Amino acid sequence: MLPNALQPNETDHVPVLGEEVRSYLAVRPGDVVVDATFGAGGHAELLAAELQGRGKLVAIDRDPTVRPYFERLRRRIGVQARFLRGDFSTVLSQLAGNGSRADAILLDLGVSSMQVDRPGRGFSYAVDAPLDMRMDPSAEPSAAELVNEASERELATIFRRYGEERYAKQIARAILKRRRSAPLERTGELVETIKAAMPAPARFGAGHPAKRVFQALRIAVNDELGELERALPAAVEMLRPGGRLAVISFHSLEDRMVKRFMRAEERGCVCPPEFPICACGREPMVRVLTRKAVRPSPRETALNPRAASARLRVAEKT
Repeated sequence: MLPNALQPNETDHVPVLGEEVRSYLAVRPGDVVVDATFGAGGHAELLAAELQGRGKLVAIDRDPTVRPYFERLRRRIGVQARFLRGDFSTVLSQLAGNGSRADAILLDLGVSSMQVDRPGRGFSYAVDAPLDMRMDPSAEPSAAELVNEASERELATIFRRYGEERYAKQIARAILKRRRSAPLERTGELVETIKAAMPAPARFGAGHPAKRVFQALRIAVNDELGELERALPAAVEMLRPGGRLAVISFHSLEDRMVKRFMRAEERGCVCPPEFPICACGREPMVRVLTRKAVRPSPRETALNPRAASARLRVAEKT
């Protein structure tokens, strides 16, 4: 049976790098904490505990099914809490533009465990389900619409850019051939098409043969990289001086974007190297606290294999 979104349970979400996030964000009583990717609230609960009954928690998520998790947490934590539904880049920009300020902001990127574990959402290649993959069920397009309407070149570009799929062209061609007979509407149909397009050695290599294509479609459907690119400057703007931004990413595309953004904001000056003195007057906005990305411990990875690819980067506003 599918888990019931209205009856959340304690095993739905294990917060990745939870202790590291708690330590780096260093939340104090009275702070304003923003969990911009609330999910099932695992990180939010850890951070709210640090408020010790004084402060405010702002939870953001585009997925309407997380609301029951928020309500359950709100009743338990004993601090002022507010849930804002929407894309985190949009909500953070609106909050910053309205003058709202925060002491700690967390972005836990990618798809949440509860979304993957609910077959009806179509995120998993391991279970046959409707081909959807939308974090916000009301948004467009769905994965099915993208797969059935995009051109061969567009699909190959998505698979290559977002999934680093070696056989992107062959898979895109196979999808177009199959959809001429009937549209692809289920994850199982897409998995079959991917497998058939790949040479036998690749089908039996490391990992599931559909993993990279599913990742690429999910990123494209939810505009995940665009969301991140827009959210990072909004988050820094919203932070008070001394406030901290923590970002957990799960693949190299996200991690590189976060790393480059934080380093650029730390550098400040954007004048060409040949300028003898700074002419732009741009001051450093942050101080990077993690020179290398923080990774899960072997113990955490053993207990929660999904944490294996996680990378945490943290910066403090100057």
